[in-house]
Amino acid sequence: MEQKVVLISINAAWNVFNFRKALVAALREQGYRVLVAAPPDEYCERIEAMGAGFIPIAMDSKGVSPFQDLRLLGRYLQLLRQVRPDIFLGYTAKPNIYGSLAAAMLGIPVINNIAGLGTAFIRQNWLTGVLTRLYRLALHRSATVFFQNPEDRDLFLSERMVRPEQVRLLPGSGVDLAHFSPSEDVARSNDGFRFLLMGRVLWDKGVGEYVEAARIVRRVLPEARFQMLGFADSENRTAVPRAVVEGWVSEGIVEYLGQCDDVRRFVAAADCIVLPSYREGLPKSLLEAAAMAKPLIATDVPGCRHVVEHGKNGFLCAVRDAQALSDAMIRMAQLSSDERRALGTAGRQRMESEFDESLVAQHYLAAIEDAITGNP
Repeated sequence: MEQKVVLISINAAWNVFNFRKALVAALREQGYRVLVAAPPDEYCERIEAMGAGFIPIAMDSKGVSPFQDLRLLGRYLQLLRQVRPDIFLGYTAKPNIYGSLAAAMLGIPVINNIAGLGTAFIRQNWLTGVLTRLYRLALHRSATVFFQNPEDRDLFLSERMVRPEQVRLLPGSGVDLAHFSPSEDVARSNDGFRFLLMGRVLWDKGVGEYVEAARIVRRVLPEARFQMLGFADSENRTAVPRAVVEGWVSEGIVEYLGQCDDVRRFVAAADCIVLPSYREGLPKSLLEAAAMAKPLIATDVPGCRHVVEHGKNGFLCAVRDAQALSDAMIRMAQLSSDERRALGTAGRQRMESEFDESLVAQHYLAAIEDAITGNP
């Protein structure tokens, strides 16, 4: 029997390597040939080492030029005509819109993943209306549209970007429970309580509030440490300028750890993981930290509140509110180690019951089978 082909398209190859590895493995185990179409970067060879073919496609993932987007649609049409996959899996805005449109034109079944709404839906402006109309057009013929939290799903339903029969919920991209597992407390000198924010260095991740909260916390806990780990994405419209980050470091208020592929040693060394984001799909950083049995602090917004249960595995606080964030951080630091350990244990148990990445692969395999066979 001829091997069926699944084409995954996304705006960064690193995303597949870091977040979709289990899905690629599950697809290959089921006999699918997996191809990945994304802008080329240093992760291309790693994707091929996973057993997937890599196809470079030029994409201005943050641009808003209609001419560039029309050219991207043309590139998708050319690529899909050449490859003729049995199904197209889209992730992130440009592949979800222009890849889906091209696939629909060629009669190729489509499955989309809306893994978060991004800046255009956080900061309502003219672009929000444009994207709403584009999503409505692009997702019209999709077999399945996955969402990572019910608020995002309900927004797309209320704006008629999707129909009820298309939508399904996923536990994010899941978490590798064997890779991210509780570790013994890291032995270190008595250098103060350590907070860690993991994520791209964006204003929309609440980085500004984190820094301001750090200044407030220091008045009560002068030895506390505040670390940031993640990519300084200068192309993103809400990126924090590198000079600003360097100013915070020079001030001594934060430690910027750069970026890395394996965050476990930094998570293991932290006492609490913090994410004061304005909105998320389902944040991978919180899933990974909870799997490692770390207590969490996050804002009470879509995505974050679906990982953090207030008082059970961490604390929720008001969004865009440095004072509320600092109050939660001080409260966390003043708990006993046994109380923090109990929060971490509850988080790990929740990851085991609800967020195992194998569950995500099962959802995808079922949706792909339905789409290929034409079942609703």
